[in-house]
Amino acid sequence: MAQITNANAKPPRRNSEEYREYVKLRLKAAPWWLYAIIAIAILTFVTILTNIPFQKAFLFIKAGLSVTITTTLIAFIFALVLGLLTGLGRISDNTFFKNLATLYVELIRGIPMLVLIFFIAFVGIPGVVNGIKALGVWLTQMGVTGIGTWLSAIKNEVPMNTRAVIALSTTYGAFLAEIFRAGIQSIGRGQMEAARSQGMSYWQAMRYIILPQAIRNVLPALGNDFISMLKDSSLVSVLAVRDITQIAKLYAGRTFQYQESYITLAVLYLTMTILLSFLMKFIEKRIQKNEQR
Repeated sequence: MAQITNANAKPPRRNSEEYREYVKLRLKAAPWWLYAIIAIAILTFVTILTNIPFQKAFLFIKAGLSVTITTTLIAFIFALVLGLLTGLGRISDNTFFKNLATLYVELIRGIPMLVLIFFIAFVGIPGVVNGIKALGVWLTQMGVTGIGTWLSAIKNEVPMNTRAVIALSTTYGAFLAEIFRAGIQSIGRGQMEAARSQGMSYWQAMRYIILPQAIRNVLPALGNDFISMLKDSSLVSVLAVRDITQIAKLYAGRTFQYQESYITLAVLYLTMTILLSFLMKFIEKRIQKNEQR
């Protein structure tokens, strides 16, 4: 009797024993973890829609969704640019840029993210602002009054939302740098040599030949880091940024409805991460189809 070995095979119509084997195979291959997550999300949303305390918590907390999404998107864009530049520095033949990029990556990777957020927001950014103002004063004293006056007049009050974006992008820039470095090094050296032999400069070959392939290779890893940043954006609530985590904390502290507040918060994060995961899988499949053509 023939055995069913392909999970995508069509069910046999006549032989009942083969049909049972097919059903067992399909049940074994089914993504039960995904069904469980969907069931939990549906059950929680039904609870939110039918339970008044959960409704109030959801309506109050959802006001922070725009801040969470905006902070994550802006921070990730800056992190991509910083990570790409640092990744190029990591593979550079220039000793200064290579060591500077390595120093940045190792410093960031060696400090917990929460500590980095505090340090960048309350030490790094004020220090940079004071340094810029001091440079403006020095330029004014040297007779460069235009730009000197403008720099010395910069205000110290940097909004907490801006500090949060800078902290997240600086932190994730180091992680993305390692992803870009690995992606670039995964491309054979022969392609760079072939491009240079055709008269391209190093940066032309990197822009038109190496980077497009490297980015395509590391796209799944970039997507995973974007999802991780979305979850880690909850840490900026320590800066009093009014994202969904901060608003949930405020609501729970005001109403003492901790269960309703944090269940709603968890489901919101879970829903966003699942949707992003499906989006990344869809993009990966489209890229694979284009490569097969």
